[in-house]
Amino acid sequence: MASEWRKLPLSLAELCIDTTLRCGQSFRWRKINNEWHCVLSNRLITLTQSPTHLLYKSTLPAINPPSEESTLPLLQSYFSLIVPLSQLYTQWSTTDPNFARRCPSFTGIRILNQDAWETLISFICSSNNNISRISSMVNNLCLHYGPYITSISGEPFHDFPSPEALSGPEVESHLRSLGFGYRAKYIADTAQIISQQRPKGWLDQIRNPAVPPADNPKFHPGEKATYRKAHEALLELTGVGPKVSDCVCLMGLGWWESVPIDTHVWQIAQRDYNFGGKGKGKTFTKGMYESVGDHFRKIWGEYAGWAQSVLFTANLKSFAEQAKTGKKAKKEEQQENGDVVVETEVVKREVVKVVKNEELTVSRTRKRKAVKEEESQQQDEDVKMEDVMDGLTLSSQLSQVSTTSTTTRRVSKRIKARESQ
Repeated sequence: MASEWRKLPLSLAELCIDTTLRCGQSFRWRKINNEWHCVLSNRLITLTQSPTHLLYKSTLPAINPPSEESTLPLLQSYFSLIVPLSQLYTQWSTTDPNFARRCPSFTGIRILNQDAWETLISFICSSNNNISRISSMVNNLCLHYGPYITSISGEPFHDFPSPEALSGPEVESHLRSLGFGYRAKYIADTAQIISQQRPKGWLDQIRNPAVPPADNPKFHPGEKATYRKAHEALLELTGVGPKVSDCVCLMGLGWWESVPIDTHVWQIAQRDYNFGGKGKGKTFTKGMYESVGDHFRKIWGEYAGWAQSVLFTANLKSFAEQAKTGKKAKKEEQQENGDVVVETEVVKREVVKVVKNEELTVSRTRKRKAVKEEESQQQDEDVKMEDVMDGLTLSSQLSQVSTTSTTTRRVSKRIKARESQ
């Protein structure tokens, strides 16, 4: 049974759930009837938002329900509400002109303090994948291996499965049948390592002591961990490369200086920060990966991962309209704050818009084909770069492409020889 709605005073500048829950941090939140739903710590959390408040309620399971009073502390920790986000935005905007340009459309993006195990498996699923497909995979993991909690509008909600649940002998083959591909082995192997080869609670032992787990605020690690130690420890797991390791450090272990470098962030580093100069290298080494992260840590400081998430979101195609809306709103605000609004200038701008729209109609038709070809080429490049960032080698893939091309040419020659006979 669901509790009554409760209110938490919180501005959109401090938390915007419509952006934070869609920007590739967590893959289990589902929006139904304008309400966000997700199972956290053995309860279904339901959220909605007004300009001044976060509204929440919880639905507890029939068996071993948690305390209702623990829901608010859970949310406060999960959304890292202790961090003064508006102050950080002001700080980053002052020191970084590029951030100042991008941030007006993307206020209220917070780093989630998620369960480390869930974060690890979710980002193993993220290899060469998009947010929609990752969400589908994670949902399948919960449906097939996680404990059932409740249903909303006929849709079942399960909690995330434990390492033990994903370490069985048939898990890999079952996940392959569900479309996980090579990630099935990574998940099964990592589950076995965590459940059988590491001490209980090992993931939390390498987390930031200043950021306890959302469901255990009194947690104290056994020995002092560091971001670098945590990053290297995660690399020992199957299917974990530098990018996945940094995602887990940032969103599952509280190491907020961690900066995951994927194709989007690499493009941002080159395009907006002139990283690496004009030339684009064909290889992406571990040293280069670390250099990009260090570069951003110098700019943004101990919360570098938070700033990176804002620019990462602004670079996603799914948020393109939001970026345009923010720019338009900023221009209108600047006009309203001016001493005088000259009406003739408004008319001129409208005329210019009409002319530009006519020009764009013609140019778009000519460019559409070229854009499609460019996007296709970029997708191929992104896949290759993503493989490198996940710990794979670009050279092996290029070798495979070369071998495939050679085989294709041989087959073509045989067909032509037969036709000539």
